[in-house]
Parts: sequence; structure tokens; C-alpha cells
Amino acid sequence: MSLLTGVGYALAAPFLSLFLIKEVQAGPVAVGAFLLISALASMLVSTLVGRLSDARAIRRALLLAAGVSGAIGWVLFSALRNYWLLLAVAVTFWAVSSSQIPQMYAYARQLLERSGSAKAPLAMSGLRMTMSIAWVGGPPLGALLLGGGGFTWLFGVSAAIYVLAVLVTLTWLPELGPAAKPAHEVARQSGLRREVVLAAAAFVLLQGATTVGVTAMPLFVTEDLGGTTRDAGLVLGLCAALEIPLMLGFGALALRFNHRVLVLSGGVVALAYYSIMLMTQATWQVMAAQVLHAVVISAVMGVGISYFQDLAPDRPGYASTLFTNTYKTSAMLTGPLVGLAQHFGYRTAYGMGLAMSVVGVALLLAARRRSAA
Repeated sequence: MSLLTGVGYALAAPFLSLFLIKEVQAGPVAVGAFLLISALASMLVSTLVGRLSDARAIRRALLLAAGVSGAIGWVLFSALRNYWLLLAVAVTFWAVSSSQIPQMYAYARQLLERSGSAKAPLAMSGLRMTMSIAWVGGPPLGALLLGGGGFTWLFGVSAAIYVLAVLVTLTWLPELGPAAKPAHEVARQSGLRREVVLAAAAFVLLQGATTVGVTAMPLFVTEDLGGTTRDAGLVLGLCAALEIPLMLGFGALALRFNHRVLVLSGGVVALAYYSIMLMTQATWQVMAAQVLHAVVISAVMGVGISYFQDLAPDRPGYASTLFTNTYKTSAMLTGPLVGLAQHFGYRTAYGMGLAMSVVGVALLLAARRRSAA
């Protein structure tokens, strides 16, 4: 289900701006407003669904509802060409659909705990790895569908994949009932709230640094380093390919080592990566640096799911949704920051990434629970 959901979204989402401009005739401001409003609606609805899933034993039903909503949303996008109707679809069906991924993480965590397995961190990294695989294959396949049948075919195939995810849920995923109580009492005092707030802010910055760097990469390679678009594609593809085994590796390490320490290690590697990117003078140097970048993504985004679930073990829906919302928030920062980089030079994007990573690491250090040993 994880792979199907990831492919269904990665297939069509990269072409949404192009769809709004070409098919709906929306201007730049309208496109920006559409993306911002839909992202805010997704964050709000997924947060409400996360709280509901922890309060009631209906996580499987919520997964089904999210999958059906996603299928309906993409079907409507394949048929509609009115901006306001499409926006209404985005803030309703798409918003509900956005809860599917965090609920999937929460479901997997609850299922593993119920079975007595101690390998939840490895499983979480494995689920996150499937999302990376989806984003490696989804956009190229989407481009082929777009070229062959236009947006109607593209969105229709995405809807069909969401239907398959619903069928998988119906066939193989049982309802789990209420989440088990954690073995130790979870503190709800200000200390835990402080740790959660600091961790969330840290992840917004660390993931924001990654998003800004990835978005600016094609322009940095072609404009600043004199490379080709093929070079830029190779850089991004290399990083994505390295993420897959590294996520599994960090998942295995998470079985033995403290999750916060592993995430911190990723933040420290980020400092090295952005420092190197500020000094690169050739495309091959950027390619070599992608080993570090893949480590950062695997440690922060792969182990990060388990880290957030550890912060609220009795509320897996809330914790998983908070984690995914930090990424959505960081993505909203990308446009303005890349705009600044366009004005001052695309290398500036990696200076911003370095500054954001420094603050992110500092917040993670400050987030250590006072009662922790």
C-alpha cells in the first residue's frame, strides 16, 4: 500500500503547476495561492484525522477513506478545468487523502507493537524507502503518460493506483483496535511539550534545507557550474539511488542506537554537505557530495519517523502526522528562499541550507528531554 500510494501521488503531483498554467490558464499568483491553500488544508485535515485515529479504533477505516478520497480527487482533476472547482476538490478530497501516508506510518507502528516485534524502526525506514522508490520512478512514468495521453490520462492512472491501494487495504489490512498503552507512563508535562515543539522546529529547518537545495540543484549545476541538464538529472538521480540502501542501513542502526542521536548525526553531516557545496567548482564535486546528502536524508527523514513516534508512543497518529507536517511546512518555505537564491546566485541556496542546518542541529540539542538519562 505504501508503494502504491507513493507512486499514485509522485506520478501526477510534479505536473500540477504545469496543469494549472496550461489547462486551467491560471497565472503565477493563482498557482501560488492554489498550492499554498491546498497545503494548509492538507495539514489541517491530516492533523484532525491523526487526533481522531488515536482517540478511536478506526485507523483502517481512515486509511480506506483517505484512499477513496484520493481516487475521487484525481478523477475530478482529470475532468474539471475550472480553477475554483479544482481548488474546492483540493481542500476537500485531496486534504483527506493527505492523511493516508501518516496514518500508514501509524498503522505500521501499531501493528508491529501488537505483534511484539522490536523492529519498528527498521520497518519505518523501509516504508520511507518505498516513498523514495516511488519518487524515483513516478515522475518519469508520469511524463510518459502526459506525453501520450495528456492530463486526463495522467490523473486517471493516478486515480486507478489509489483504487488499488484501497483494495490492498480491504484485502490484507485488518482493523487493529485501540492502540496499546506504552510500557512506561508518557509524561505530558511541559518537558515533553517543549521537546516536541523544538523537534518539530528542527525538522522544519533540516528538511527545508534539503528541499531548497534540491530545488535549486538543476539551476546551480547549469547556471553556476556550466553543466548540462543531463548532469543535473544525474546528480539528483544519484542521490535518490543512494537513499534506498542507506535508509535500510539507518533503519538497522535504529534497532541498536538512540533515534535522536542518529537524527543528530544526520544533522551534523548536513553541516559538512552544505559547507562542501559552497566550495564546489565542478559538477563531479557535486556528484561526490551526494553521498553525504543521501546520508542526511536517510538519517533525518528515515529515522525521523521513529523519533517522532518515540516522543508520543501512545499517540502514533498524532506523532506520524506531526512528522509529515514538518515536511509540508518546510516545502512552503522553498519558493521564497529559492527566489532569493535566484536574485543573489544559486550557490546562496546552500548557504541558506547551512544556516538552517546549524539552527536545526542546535534545536535538536536543546530538545533533549530533561528527564532523560
